[in-house]
Amino acid sequence: MKYILLFFTTFVFAQQTQFVDFKSVSGQLKLNPNEKLVSGSVNYQFEVLKPIDTIKIDAKNMEFSKVEINQKEAIFINTGKQLQIIGYFQEGENQLTFEYSVKPKQALYFVNIENDEVQIWTQGQGRYTSNWFPSFDDVNEKLIFNLGISYNKEYQVVSNGILKERTENNDQFHWQYKMKKPMSSYLLMLVIGKFDKKEFRSKSKIPLEYYLEPKDADRFEPTYRYSKRIFDFLEKEIGVKYPWEINRQIPVRDFLYAGMENTTATLFATRYVVDSIGFEDRNYTNVDAHELAHHWFGDMITAENSTHHWLQEGFATYYALLAEKEIFGEDYFYSKLYDTAQQLKFASRTDTIPVLNAKASSLTFYEKGAWALFVLHKAIGDKAFKKAIKRYLKKYAYKTVNTQDFFNEIKRVSDFDLDKFQKTWLETTAFDTPTANTLLSKNKAIQERLEIDKLKKIPLAEKQDYFLKILNSNTYQAVKVSVINQVESEKYEAKKALLMAALQTNNSKVRQAVAENLSKIPQDFRKEYETLLNDKSYQTQEIALYFLWKDFPERRTEYLDKTTAWIGFNDYNLRTLWLSLALSTTNYSNNPEVLISELIAFSSTKYEATTRQNALEKLIAFKIINDQVLSNLVNATTHHMWQFSKFGREMIRFLLKNSEMRASFERILPNLTPDEQFQLNRLLKE
Repeated sequence: MKYILLFFTTFVFAQQTQFVDFKSVSGQLKLNPNEKLVSGSVNYQFEVLKPIDTIKIDAKNMEFSKVEINQKEAIFINTGKQLQIIGYFQEGENQLTFEYSVKPKQALYFVNIENDEVQIWTQGQGRYTSNWFPSFDDVNEKLIFNLGISYNKEYQVVSNGILKERTENNDQFHWQYKMKKPMSSYLLMLVIGKFDKKEFRSKSKIPLEYYLEPKDADRFEPTYRYSKRIFDFLEKEIGVKYPWEINRQIPVRDFLYAGMENTTATLFATRYVVDSIGFEDRNYTNVDAHELAHHWFGDMITAENSTHHWLQEGFATYYALLAEKEIFGEDYFYSKLYDTAQQLKFASRTDTIPVLNAKASSLTFYEKGAWALFVLHKAIGDKAFKKAIKRYLKKYAYKTVNTQDFFNEIKRVSDFDLDKFQKTWLETTAFDTPTANTLLSKNKAIQERLEIDKLKKIPLAEKQDYFLKILNSNTYQAVKVSVINQVESEKYEAKKALLMAALQTNNSKVRQAVAENLSKIPQDFRKEYETLLNDKSYQTQEIALYFLWKDFPERRTEYLDKTTAWIGFNDYNLRTLWLSLALSTTNYSNNPEVLISELIAFSSTKYEATTRQNALEKLIAFKIINDQVLSNLVNATTHHMWQFSKFGREMIRFLLKNSEMRASFERILPNLTPDEQFQLNRLLKE
């Protein structure tokens, strides 16, 4: 009992990191996809800095055995949230070993794929790694991780660091990964799946490995079109060599976010695996650059707490913009800054939380943080800015930082008024529009956009000639899009000439703005609008097909025949739209049951959440609902992606308002899995 009392008194006054320094950890893991179980042995090396009676490791819902300190049985408490080692620990080096097992509730996901194939991946950002590996929620505890994983040899296994060896044991390979430098636990990662990879080297000789599923082999070039170029650019721009031994990039199914900068290995969502047409609408370039920039700003130097989160997200956002500027040019760079300035200005009307606040929004941390760096960069000059960044990174390498640490390096190279800067950009929620416009106005395209903005309340007749001049010029595409967006509420006859001119630019972004501009297509604009079906943009094609089908019922068969082979992005956006339109067109199909089966299949667990949601939305909107559709909808409520599970719950609530639908849900209830029954019962009882 005395040990428990000691535990309650120790940590009232100080964080564990002041008493204990964990140096490294080795974990040897096995994963059972059938039971969704992780198990293994763990070996921690640590130094006691000051005498202490309780040592904590964060561990959610885990079971432990063979817990030993320096090869002697240890007294421990498993709270369900932590493994707490009890004893009288004196200064010096120690070794902690134990075995554990866990069925993670989050942070490690088993994604089932067709034919019993599985994909396993982790997402630790925040304080989540301790759901699958005993580690540290405190980012200030940095240590060297070395993971070994045994798994079926038909699969690729990837973790942080260099692959030291791969050994065969019956039907399994054991993959041993090793790191040289320390990192925070949230950056620990694991991916298991069936992938092909291509290997390159950066200009500085860093190994680069780019992964894709075998089915996506023909999408390699557009997906990774600028990846090596981005890597080489960031090393040069930042002025500090990439701080790790290797860089990998791996797309995984049903990923929770766009991407995640796990040390040495970026995971990203499969929505960015694109062909050359898909590249026009949703390419990986920005996500790629953002996550890679984090390998310096976040992975190598880490914000000591959430108040200083902009030191990670603001920096990654800004350096990603600089990389895009290198690739797509200054007009693109300034247009992106202009767009985020507009967002920030609008958000500041209601957003009362500034950058230097742990509760700031993503828009604030990312975009306002990036804007703050842009302002600072321009104010002190490129040479001083790069010098400060270089010193900042080298001084705090593999440590944690706060805003003052960064400012101290700025002070060494410039007498810029940082107090005023901090108040304006980091401590107030108002957006400094005058300063932003002054900086943006150095770009000619932005000068034109600002002029166009001033004309919002001017009658169209008075500005039409100017707008036509813009559309017929060689100015940047975003300027022309802003013209089309400004006339959206105008009557068709008044803006027809502008829409015609916009189509004739043959620019995909400008033409897409036309596709979105009309809620109803006039008869005398039909032929011109039909040309949008030929654009090399899946997004434009989706918009155009839907509106043409809706507005010209007599031509539905013609449009459906023309687009019968369309697939679209890897979420099948065009195919699911086509199926729903075909099924809603009288007498179009001689065998509608086949089309219904195909559309329902897209809503099943064979596909990723975005595809499933696309299909479910269309099935319900077009009233193609049977027990299988309802079962697939209930299954959505159990999905690990909160956006998809929320969609499932909200859609079921909507359908339950209909008594017949309620009866249908009650009928299928006994045939559902226990998890599905639990979710549906909750909704039925609301």
